[in-house]
Amino acid sequence: MTTERTLTVSVPTEQLRHDLQPLPEGVEVVVWDVKSAAPRRRFDMVVLPYMSMSRVLKSLSTVEAGLLQSQSIGYDNVEGRLPAGIVFANASSVHETATAELAVALVLAAQRRLPDFVRAQERGEWAAGGSAGLADRRVSLLGFGGVGRAIAARLKPFDVELRAVASHGRLQDDVEVFPLGVLHDVLAETDILVASLPGGDATRHLIDDAALSALPDGALVVNVGRGPLIDTDALVDHVRRGRIRAALDVTDPEPLPPGHPLWGLEGVLIAPHVGGATDAMRPRIARLVRRQIERLRVGEEPLNVVIGG
Repeated sequence: MTTERTLTVSVPTEQLRHDLQPLPEGVEVVVWDVKSAAPRRRFDMVVLPYMSMSRVLKSLSTVEAGLLQSQSIGYDNVEGRLPAGIVFANASSVHETATAELAVALVLAAQRRLPDFVRAQERGEWAAGGSAGLADRRVSLLGFGGVGRAIAARLKPFDVELRAVASHGRLQDDVEVFPLGVLHDVLAETDILVASLPGGDATRHLIDDAALSALPDGALVVNVGRGPLIDTDALVDHVRRGRIRAALDVTDPEPLPPGHPLWGLEGVLIAPHVGGATDAMRPRIARLVRRQIERLRVGEEPLNVVIGG
């Protein structure tokens, strides 16, 4: 009689272990923060802490792991830094909803002057006046993956003229998607640009001085992707001259240090990289980890593999 091997999974918090219940027999889930000493020499899957990869790479070299499961969508900060042979999966399907919510919130806050009203409230002033608004604006999405499509779905009811730019042109979800080769042409007819592309060498400074110069005066640039998508020096220059405005959930550098010009520029709204940080994350990351466990148990390839495999 053969005994089925136990599948061993580590998760970084007791909360996630609780959220995974109930699990089938033959699955052992242990809590490991991936910073302290590992409780096992080998894991079938290691679920990494959220937003802290730079602090866990050393610990990963001390264990054998069949699969590293990230809790983030982006993975540019781990490419080339993982132990050889590691299979790494991102958290596609977990953060799209929350990130899209924040993207729309940033657009609305900037277009409807909400930061001005908050500052006026702090001064006890009734600061009435008009604003640009969102209806009838030409909105271009830079990136049309899971996050970009989620943003599009939420913007459509606002009566905007919507299109996207991505690696290749197509018609998807009733949105015309243009190839990157015509980015500057699209920017020339854009009132609001919403960037959601991942980081990495291929997208670094895609929004540079030339791209910002292509935008009409008064355009709004929103970034919920990765900070290095935008050339920060060029952005500061354009905003300082009153050419464009910006609403940023991600910056370069990040965290944005005290005294950085972006903090004090009129026309800039900054959120501290909280696009995915809502209560929606908990059930979605648990659902993804359960699906990965189910696939590993029956010998199927894991989902969302972006490195190795």
